[in-house]
Order: sequence, then structure tokens, then C-alpha cells
Amino acid sequence: MDSDRLYSIGELARRTGLTVKTIRFYSDRGIVLPVDRTSAGYRRYGPDAVARLALVRTLRELGVGLGAIRHVMDRQLTLGAVAAEHVTALDVRIGVLRLRRAVLTATARREREPTPEEMERMHQLAKLSEAERRRLIDDFLATVFEGLGAPSAHAAPRRSMTPELPDDPTDEQAEAWVELAELSLDPVFRSSMRGFVEDHVSELPRGTPTPPRPDFVAIARDLVGTAVASGITPDSPKADPVVATLTARWAHALHRPDDAELRQWLLRRLEAANDPRRDRYFQLLSLINGWPSPERTAPVIDWSMTALRARASA
Repeated sequence: MDSDRLYSIGELARRTGLTVKTIRFYSDRGIVLPVDRTSAGYRRYGPDAVARLALVRTLRELGVGLGAIRHVMDRQLTLGAVAAEHVTALDVRIGVLRLRRAVLTATARREREPTPEEMERMHQLAKLSEAERRRLIDDFLATVFEGLGAPSAHAAPRRSMTPELPDDPTDEQAEAWVELAELSLDPVFRSSMRGFVEDHVSELPRGTPTPPRPDFVAIARDLVGTAVASGITPDSPKADPVVATLTARWAHALHRPDDAELRQWLLRRLEAANDPRRDRYFQLLSLINGWPSPERTAPVIDWSMTALRARASA
């Protein structure tokens, strides 16, 4: 009967499709042991060796290590436990591959050929662990906010600017992370964001605590957005009431008179804030965090600047 038959290593090789060398290797590692030897010392295996080797081959093709396979064969680990561990490992691996794919995609889409140094930096960004990603962003936000008042004063803005890449990001989120990380490392962008926040903080009333107020870009967006959407040109008479409301609103927020000096101040602030990379950062941030895409501020800032200049020259 087949159940009583013993197999030579060559017969096992023919039945399983494995090489004699591979079966001998598994045998030497104690994964599939012979049950007998011939008088000449050749190994003989029992009928269960075929099934055991088939399982070993399957587990190896799934990437399971020999140590775990031996524990399964010795009944120290269940197949379910091994499978669960490898699902976790594969999830991590898939995440890494997604980020690497994001690097290659971002490189392929660039209008300008990246330098070897830029390519290496992108590759390193894609390999960062969650803790390393957090440290990178914390360093960027520290550059932007540190030393500008009490930490509690900018805790909420910092949170609103922090990307949280999911454990299982989409391709778009992975690509957005690489681009955002590159942007956050750009010293020119860091300086621009720092200056933007410094300008905002410098105009806050000193002394007694005051309730939070929107920055000048937020005010411009709220008041000018409708005019932009309606097609009102910034130098037309129809824009006059919009500009008047804009400057009056800011004068009230700053407790300053609504005069030519205020309008020059507002124009300088808008010029400093007119950095398209700021819009891009928040677009990427929203994509990574799964938030609704924010409205672009550039059209509103451009409209406001043109309107203020037109009235200053008049």
C-alpha cells in the first residue's frame, strides 16, 4: 500500500517538482526528516513527506522564512498565525512599494530633469518611517512657528498644517506626500512661510489677550472670492465697494484708520503672501489627509493686489 511505502529522495523530487538538492537542504534543517535509511546510508522518507514538502514549497513561495516553516511543521505555530504575521509584513512592504512608485512617478512627471541629488532625496523621503515623517514635518513647522508667541497660540495652526499619511495610502496620497515633503525641506519655501506668519503675528495687539482673528488672506478670500467668481475686474467701478469693504474690514480687525497707509500695508502683505507654493502645500495636505480640496488663494490675492494698486495710482 502507498501508506506503507518509503520514498527515496529522488522519488520525492519527481513527485514534488523540487530538486534533490532542495529536499536534502530541507531535510538537513529538520523540516522534512527521513524515517529510515538503507544499508548504504541513503535516506528514506514516509508517505507524509510529499504533503509536507508541498506545504513547504507553498509557504516559501509566499515568502515565509524557514524558521517559521519549521515551527509550523513542529506544530509550534498554526498556519493561521503564520498567515496573519505575513499579512502584516506584506502590508508594510506594499506601503514601501507604493512610496517608491510615487518617487518614480513624480520623477517621470517633472518638467525639468531631476539632478542625481534630488533623485536620491526623493528616494530617501519615500523610505521614511512614520516616526521619521513626523520628525520631518515637526522640524518644518518649528521653523515656521517657533518663537512667535506662546506655543498654545499656534497649536491649532500647526495641527491644521500637519499631514497624516494613512497606513494604506493610495498612489495619489503617496505621490502627494513625496512632493509635500520636498516642499517642506525647501529653505526658500520655509522662509516664505515664516515671513507670512511673522507678518500676521506682528500686527496682533500687544498686552491683553485678544480673540483669534482671521489673517488678511482669509479676509480677502471671504470678501473678494465672489467678485472673482462673478467676473468683476479689479480695476472697474464695480470693484469699488468690494475694495472698500475689504479695507474697512481689515481696519476694524487692526484697530487702525482705513487710510492710504493701511492700504499700502495691506498691499505689501498680499505681495508677501503671493507664493503659489503656499496653495500647493495646502492642496497636497488635503489630498494626504483626505480633506476637501481647499480653494486656491492665488486668484483672490492677484485680484486684491491689482485692485489696490489701481486705486493707489488713481
